[in-house]
Amino acid sequence: MIADESQINQQLNQLREMGVKIALDDFGAGYSSFVRLKNYPIDNLKIDRSFVHNLISNPEDRFVCIAAIRLAKNLGLKTIVEGIETSEQLDFFRAIGCDEAQGFYFAKPIPSHELEQWAHEFFDACQTAGIDKAAVA
Repeated sequence: MIADESQINQQLNQLREMGVKIALDDFGAGYSSFVRLKNYPIDNLKIDRSFVHNLISNPEDRFVCIAAIRLAKNLGLKTIVEGIETSEQLDFFRAIGCDEAQGFYFAKPIPSHELEQWAHEFFDACQTAGIDKAAVA
């Protein structure tokens, strides 16, 4: 996204008008900067997995995650964390108010032809555990 800023904004707004939600991916790494948060019509802030891996043992990573979620909430954005691999990581992000999580803790990447079977098994397991489908969909 290194092009004319007004053209980018126009295109992102057109996508939003069609109902597409815009996420700033890998926040805290690469091109996902505060400037992009401020200048673009963003709906979701995705926290980069690099802050998640050592989260439990590294206070700096925890502080960055807490600050990112507070920032997103204050800007009216939904928060998504990527790279969740343990229940401890998930518990931490639930406790600080993260809206969504993704990672190997939930499922490893699978070929598309196996997705339907996986989804049936996953939702059946949720139902058995008393978890509402809407809470995980």
